[in-house]
Amino acid sequence: MNLTEDFWDKKYQNNKIGWDLGEVSPPLKMYFDQLENKELKILIPGGGNSYEAEYLFNNGFKNVFVVDLSKTALENIKKRVIGFPNDQLIHGNFFDLNTTFDVVIEQTFFCALNPDLRNKYAQKMNTILNVNGKLVGLLFNAKLNEDHPPFGGNKEEYITYFQPYFAFNTFEKCYNSYPNRQGMELFVNFTKRKN
Repeated sequence: MNLTEDFWDKKYQNNKIGWDLGEVSPPLKMYFDQLENKELKILIPGGGNSYEAEYLFNNGFKNVFVVDLSKTALENIKKRVIGFPNDQLIHGNFFDLNTTFDVVIEQTFFCALNPDLRNKYAQKMNTILNVNGKLVGLLFNAKLNEDHPPFGGNKEEYITYFQPYFAFNTFEKCYNSYPNRQGMELFVNFTKRKN
């Protein structure tokens, strides 16, 4: 299955975006609220409408980047978040990025990828994070779809992808998920291992 730019752009054009909460995810909001360094360079891959980017930007984090295959999703951010820098909205493929970040936020990107790409995802995350960089966010801890996104999984499976590249600070069931995701998410906070 090829989840192309056209596939994702049509989802946003037709508003077929069931994963979109319409607001910042509660566990991520809680994480953002305890961050003190507003200079952190933060990436949200497959960010879509990215209420997380909006929340961060409106709270003084000016080095927030969103990468997405959907031009429509990025246009939605531009219209909604006045002053968000155009050059921080990257229309492209996450796997083609060649810059580095202090923090990468995972919010429904991993589950949107073909599961064949999960090892590549973990490797790429390690590559684009600075020394002591963090991968923080949410992973589904549930059996979901086999033939189209969102693709599910479980902690045991995820450990195999991430252990070679990350130290696990937090890797546990999320207690403050959005209501329709209660009991289905893991909160992760991983630190890049030194190469």
